Amino acid sequence: MRSPVTGIVSLIILFAAIIVAYSSVFTVQQTEQALVVRFGKPVDIATEPGLHFKAPFIDAVIPIDKRILDLENPSQEVIASDQKRLVVDAFARYRIKDALRFYTSVGTIQAANVQLTTLLNAALRRVLGEVTFITVVRDERERLMAKIREQLDKEADGYGIQVVDVRIRRADLPEQNSQAVYDRMKTERQREAAEFRAQGGQKAQEIRSKADREVTVIVADANSAAEQIRGAGDAERNRLFAEAYGKDADFFAFYRSMTAYENGLKSNDTRYLLRPDSEFFKYFGSPSGKAPEAVAPKP
Repeated sequence: MRSPVTGIVSLIILFAAIIVAYSSVFTVQQTEQALVVRFGKPVDIATEPGLHFKAPFIDAVIPIDKRILDLENPSQEVIASDQKRLVVDAFARYRIKDALRFYTSVGTIQAANVQLTTLLNAALRRVLGEVTFITVVRDERERLMAKIREQLDKEADGYGIQVVDVRIRRADLPEQNSQAVYDRMKTERQREAAEFRAQGGQKAQEIRSKADREVTVIVADANSAAEQIRGAGDAERNRLFAEAYGKDADFFAFYRSMTAYENGLKSNDTRYLLRPDSEFFKYFGSPSGKAPEAVAPKP
């Protein structure tokens, strides 16, 4: 018959074996790498995901992220080569490529961010201090960002860090300078607008003057042509009248009188104070327009 003490000892040994076995393994995730440290000194690096082994109780595992990490840099004032002050807002992306060097140099991601912020600000001042304001804002921003990344990556290599990208989110004048530039630009645009309006007014006046001159010339030419046509018509009319008069003087006189009656007696309130036997009414008394011959009295 087995002694109860033997069973208890077996359970204790089994439990201790489980604890030792549990302390001898660790898991590395897909997004991380692990550094095995023994008494504060690194002894192994696990870069592949899965199950790994370590010495129980005396080894510690420090997980280190191997994803691309963000570094948000506070806005900094930089002086360009043309002595203009710039407010630069930049950020960086980096990853830990050498876990051992990273652990022995900075230790944690928080400490690495502090160190990289200092290096990034120094690189920004070096690179942007060599170019003008316009170059930073408009002309060569891509090239400048690539140059900053190269310098930062070179300095961060000593910490086991690879800088993937550096971006300048915003590069502008300080607020008070921006307002002054805006006011100056606004004044300049207003001056240009006033100049354009003055030029437009002058051009409009020239066009109106030219149009008025052309109108005057056209009207004068039209009046001249009308007078010529009217003169030709009057001449033709006079010729026809003269020809008609030459053919039948009595009929011509009768026609002229009828025309005079028609033009002179149009209105309802026309009144003439003439003698009935006046020359104007000669066709009223005789179709021929001649005064009737006096009839001799009978003896």
